[in-house]
Amino acid sequence: MSKRILVVEDQEAERGMLRDLLTGSLTGSDTSVIEAVDGATGMAIAKSENPDLILMDIQMPVIDGYEATRRIRADPAIDGLPIIAVSSFAMQGDEEKARSAGGDHYVTKPYSPMQLLKVIRGILGHTG
Repeated sequence: MSKRILVVEDQEAERGMLRDLLTGSLTGSDTSVIEAVDGATGMAIAKSENPDLILMDIQMPVIDGYEATRRIRADPAIDGLPIIAVSSFAMQGDEEKARSAGGDHYVTKPYSPMQLLKVIRGILGHTG
């Protein structure tokens, strides 16, 4: 069954790296990547596309990842979507802040691609 991952990230280089990682590493799963460049667009795409997973950057223009996650959690139509907060913030309390906004997992940049894929596979039920 096809899985769709929404990558909400304002930096083109980061979106490209995640797109390549996800489409190249989740083999045999028919995974597609949907992209948004800010939190407001990410929220709209989450509602219209109902992806299987959201990778949410924290520091973005228009609406940051914390607020976008809170708004997704407040919308009964999409509040159950798994969200991985992906952040360059690594200070004490940042993970708790992301989780209190509604994030299910928290990954700091730079992250291990293998560790990120392990979390994603666990959420999506992929073994390959």
